[in-house]
Amino acid sequence: MIRPDAPSDQADRLMAADSAAVRQARGAKAAVDPWRPIAVWDEEEVAAPGEMVDCRVVFLAGAECPFTCAMCDLWRHTLAGPTPPGALPAQIEAALAHAPAIPPMAAGPDPRWIKLYNASNFTDPRAVPVVDRPRIAALVERFERVIVETHPRLVDDSLEHFARSIGGRLEVALGLETIHPVILPRLNKQMTPADFAAACTRLQAADIDARAFVLVGLPGLDEPASIDAAIDAARFAAAAGCRHVSLIPTRSGNGFFDRLAADGSFVPVTAGAAEAALAGSLAAVPSDCLVTLDLWDWDRMAGHCGRCRAARRARIEQMHRARALLPPAPLDCGCRHEL
Repeated sequence: MIRPDAPSDQADRLMAADSAAVRQARGAKAAVDPWRPIAVWDEEEVAAPGEMVDCRVVFLAGAECPFTCAMCDLWRHTLAGPTPPGALPAQIEAALAHAPAIPPMAAGPDPRWIKLYNASNFTDPRAVPVVDRPRIAALVERFERVIVETHPRLVDDSLEHFARSIGGRLEVALGLETIHPVILPRLNKQMTPADFAAACTRLQAADIDARAFVLVGLPGLDEPASIDAAIDAARFAAAAGCRHVSLIPTRSGNGFFDRLAADGSFVPVTAGAAEAALAGSLAAVPSDCLVTLDLWDWDRMAGHCGRCRAARRARIEQMHRARALLPPAPLDCGCRHEL
């Protein structure tokens, strides 16, 4: 566990981010059509040990989040101004009208869950116009679970109202990122761990589930310290009442983190470190809290090769399904696990 009174020297030297510095480091945004979703696909989610459900994932085009976190790269696919009224319902209708083509999936049952991720905050009227929320609720009424995202400081009564207007159960994804006392303030997250815990308490009081995003691989820390930090944050999120902790390997490409990488303050997480963070988090949290490792960039990580990459990914997916630590895949290729 990282002691608050003993941050690393490298972390102490880490450049603090502010909104102006983060924006100055950015490149150009991609062209975004506010009337079409950015991406749609189906994926499996764990409902219970051994029980998987199909989930429709919809990345919505909308207004940019105002918090300007240092590690965020979602700004690249956001609008320059507010989301136009009517745009999000149109995007959701399009996402539900046809089976997604990316990635290709075998024909199966209709998805039971849906994620509405908008690269911003569901409770921000600039990102999700209030006038559109009844229509959005009607469109997702048939789903057993609806997952949206928002900043912990923006958790408010509108979520309880939305939860009562849908047919299934609402889950709110919150970015915790880390509880490291030096790194969190430097990420420009503009919140404290206490803010996160208070948001979870408010969601629990409204009978709404919470999901936490936790970073694996922090700037200013070496790999062992980053693994410890991820485990600490997962433990904190579970204690705050989160149903699901999603470990997100940090990545470059957002501008500000590229600058940190250039001066040696940030190194993208390796496959072994990601495996170790998942294993340690599974051991650290109660069995009723699901812990998963986001595999979005797995194939591009350092630390694995063509001979072990698929086997190691399969092991991670099996641990997700079982909610349990499994023995490492045998490696005969020179790569190694960090367990």
